Amino acid sequence: MGVDRDYWMQQAIALAREAESQGEVPIGAVLVSDGEIIGRGINRTITDSDPTAHAEIVALRDAASRLANYRLPGTELYVTIEPCTMCAGALIHARVSCLCFGAREPRAGAVVSTHRVLQNDALNHRLEVIEGICQKECSSLMTSFFREKR
Repeated sequence: MGVDRDYWMQQAIALAREAESQGEVPIGAVLVSDGEIIGRGINRTITDSDPTAHAEIVALRDAASRLANYRLPGTELYVTIEPCTMCAGALIHARVSCLCFGAREPRAGAVVSTHRVLQNDALNHRLEVIEGICQKECSSLMTSFFREKR
């Protein structure tokens, strides 16, 4: 691909910081295809009054709208925090090829932490999962955000 995974995760981290500046939980996501970002997303649940406006969903919607296609094969999603059940399901429906996330989410993470949604034998799509990219930086964004909220 030419660009390493840390680069793409840094793009997601920049978006997470943008979410934080807007009072949202600091999670950012970018969807990459052929070495180019085709979708960007930040948490927008508060801003949009939309419980489904997670960074991953926003990035998938952005890419799908740009490409005029709800299927996104051959793409890689970079997200700062492990996806929840809803977002993991959306990755399957969109046919994303690879999920790369920074830090685990011990309470709601549904890829490795609380559930292994993507490993369900009943699913008709499989995607590669790579975790721990820029893990410390992704984790510290969340830790500091919630520390300041208390």
